[in-house]
Order: sequence, then C-alpha cells, then structure tokens
Amino acid sequence: MADFDRRTALKGGLTVSAVGLLGTATISAADAASGVAEPKIHDTTAWNARPPAGAIEVQNHKPTYIVVHHTVDPGNVTDYTLEHAFWASRSIQNFHMDTRGWIDTGQQFTNSRGGHITEGRHRSLEILRGGTRHVLGANVGNNNSTCIGIENEGLYSKEDVTPALWDSLVKLVAYIASQYGISPEFIKGHRDFNSTECPGTVLYNRLPELRTEVGKLLGTASPKVDLPEWPLLKPGDSGPRVRTAQELLRARGFAVPVDGLFGQSTKDAVAAVAARNGLERDTCGATAATDETGFLGSDVWPLIVGSGTDPRALKARLAG
Repeated sequence: MADFDRRTALKGGLTVSAVGLLGTATISAADAASGVAEPKIHDTTAWNARPPAGAIEVQNHKPTYIVVHHTVDPGNVTDYTLEHAFWASRSIQNFHMDTRGWIDTGQQFTNSRGGHITEGRHRSLEILRGGTRHVLGANVGNNNSTCIGIENEGLYSKEDVTPALWDSLVKLVAYIASQYGISPEFIKGHRDFNSTECPGTVLYNRLPELRTEVGKLLGTASPKVDLPEWPLLKPGDSGPRVRTAQELLRARGFAVPVDGLFGQSTKDAVAAVAARNGLERDTCGATAATDETGFLGSDVWPLIVGSGTDPRALKARLAG
C-alpha cells in the first residue's frame, strides 16, 4: 500500500466508510476537560528510531476512530522487557520502510506484550498531546485520514493478550479518547474497515470490554450498543453466511456455487471484487504476515450487496 490514503470527502465530519454511516461522536466538553493521565509513552528518540524518509503529514483535524491491530510477528514472545519493546519498534519500522517503502512506521503507537508503549510514526506523541490535529499514518486501507492506529505485539487469533498488554492498551486508548474527545463506541478493530483477521478474533471479541473499560476511565456512560459489523468470512468457512455471500456474488455475475462452502471459486470471486474496486491489501504489519487473499469482510460486503437491500437489516440477519 502506498503511504497515503484516499481522503474522505468530509474529514472530521460525517464519514462514509466500510464501518457504515457514522457521524463524528464526541464525549462532552466537561468529560474531556476532566482528562485522563498520559501513560508512559517512549518516544522515537528513546528507541533509536531512524529518521523518516519524507515529511510527516499532520492534518488539521482530529481522528474519528481509534483502531486496534495485532502485529502477528514476532509472535507471542515471553520477553517482556523494555529492551525487547524497543527492538520490536525498530524491527517494525525497518520492515515498513525497507520492505513496504513507507516513509516511516505505519501506526502511530505500538504496545508490547510487556505493556511498554512506544511512539510509532514520528510526531505522533507531540500531536496527540496537542489534541487538535492528526498525524497521517499507514495502517488502515483507504481510511488513514480518520484513524489513529495502535499495533499490539503478538498474534491473537486463538490466544489472549497478556495482562500487561491489556492494561497498557486500556490506558493508552483512554488517553487518546480523552485528548481527542472520541466516544468509546468509536474504538474499532482493523477488520471493521478492511477484510482482514487483524486484530485477531480473540482480541477483536474483547473490544466491547475495552470500550467499557475506557468509558469508566473517561467517566462517561456505558457505550451505545453498536449495530453489528460486517462478518469476516475466510476460505474454508461454511454455513448460512457463506451461502448468503454466494447468492450475492452470483447476482453480480460470478459463477460460484450456492452450497455454503467457502471454496476456491468463492475465494477467487471475492478476490476479483476486491481487485476490480482497487481495495488495498497488506495495510498493516499483520496483513503482510499472512495471506488474506479472498477474505470477505467489511470493505467487500458493501460492494456485493444489491441496491435494493437494506445493509443494516442484512448486517443484523448475518449476525443472528
């Protein structure tokens, strides 16, 4: 993915994305004024980051969403030291700059399994402390202008995060939300925007808990109940949701069976839809570490849903 995104037409206002039709929700001025203490965040100088290869773009608006990722690599390590966290930050930056060709680390912040938070892209901490502007990153395809991203070290498809990582994640997200006036329901996972496993099913399923914990720190009411997000379907899956997807693909002219089995022909059809519409892939470190070709998620569903179908009703049916 190039180190930019297709800017949303109304930055900072009404945003139309794979997440759905959402307005900018903010916590009250009184709640924001109460503030949340800044957790210990080690800046780019602390972990000896390379200088960026280009100018860091700072946009004159606040981010709309706080987005949770997992790194996949280097896996669920048991080295919880600060030195390891610094090594991981350098490793991520090297990969993003040398392999992906980006100007700097893609995400704004990184959270280690030992609970150590590091600044990712240069100037992210400085701008966050200001609370009015946004450092453009590279971690959510086609939505970087509205998203501030946190990479959590590890792979959380089947295993849970460490207690230390969870504790630091809650504190970091609460601080970001407080600085920008972001309501907890706008804490999202990467898969809410792109067709990816990220941030792993286990961590993704804990996002309601994260919203609740952040809300407590902000002193706000319990987060609103979200409408169901688009489900993530992968090759090898089966069941009624796959059958529904196949019916929609057939209506778009793809010769796929309607058998409820996510086989090769269904995978090829989904990949063709993504390619035809220019959807970005490999949009964070996790997506580069695994082959997610043909995954059917939040950015593909809207492309195969017919104009006569109510997306909200379909989401609710798929969630049932």
